[in-house]
Amino acid sequence: MKKVGICLVLLMLFGGNREGAWGSAADDKMARVKQANDAYDAKDWKKAAALYEKIAEEEPQSARAWYRLGISLHGIGEEQRALSAYEKSLKAGLPPAFGEYQIALVYASMKEKEKAILYLQKAATDGFSQLEQLDSDTELAELRGDERFTKVEEQTRRNQKPCAYAPENRQFDFWLGEWNVVTTKDGIAAGSSRIELILADCVVQENWTSGGNIGYTGKSYNIYNQALKRWEQYWVDNAGGNIFFYGGLKNGVMDYWTDTIPQPDGTKLKRHLQFIRLGPDTVRQFSQGSTDDGKTWHVEYDFTYQRTK
Repeated sequence: MKKVGICLVLLMLFGGNREGAWGSAADDKMARVKQANDAYDAKDWKKAAALYEKIAEEEPQSARAWYRLGISLHGIGEEQRALSAYEKSLKAGLPPAFGEYQIALVYASMKEKEKAILYLQKAATDGFSQLEQLDSDTELAELRGDERFTKVEEQTRRNQKPCAYAPENRQFDFWLGEWNVVTTKDGIAAGSSRIELILADCVVQENWTSGGNIGYTGKSYNIYNQALKRWEQYWVDNAGGNIFFYGGLKNGVMDYWTDTIPQPDGTKLKRHLQFIRLGPDTVRQFSQGSTDDGKTWHVEYDFTYQRTK
């Protein structure tokens, strides 16, 4: 009982103080980080360098602290120390492209052209995608006439919009545009749709509006799944509907399928959706359904898209 009583007294005497000390240390650390960030944002490189150096010494595994220290040191012309900071940031886990690009800037400032080009090439190979920065950083002015720099620019452009250069991602571009949509059989107006590229040309987005003022709208998002080597579409609408399709381009036709989907009446519906290019300004969208696992099919709808733009 005495031991318990002594422990309680010690806890009362020192527990609060210890918690206060820990809290104070954490507050001091947060204050230093804020000061460093504020100086960095203000481009007060001398002050930022001094503050980030202390933070990096306290947290040697902080890639961010070493990276920002490198930028700050470069800002005050301490190039060798900047190189060391960048190397430590890379060892601490900084994505290589970021560190390699900054190292290239340092070498360019030191007039070491070959090393600058080498690290630019490394950064581009590792996915550097900031084309605007590459074309505007003043340190690189003397390198821009070099053929190797031009190749780095091209790779950076491809890194910025990888889908724009992937042949598979461009297979559904024939559907892009603005369209009036009619029924294929008798040409009755069905609606209108705008098909556009979004998210750096990775996604083909459909924007559908039904005709007749019925208020039905929907969107589909189409993307080539690089991992599964197939196209996928996810349809959503303002009635709470959603459908997931998958498939690919086959003999010039975008051929989509669904798995079997349980229906309210107890049946299971499997869908087959096709986009058939009939010419540069005409696309047929043909949807069929099966409730007997593909043994027989019935037409759900058959539309013809007529380009307006």
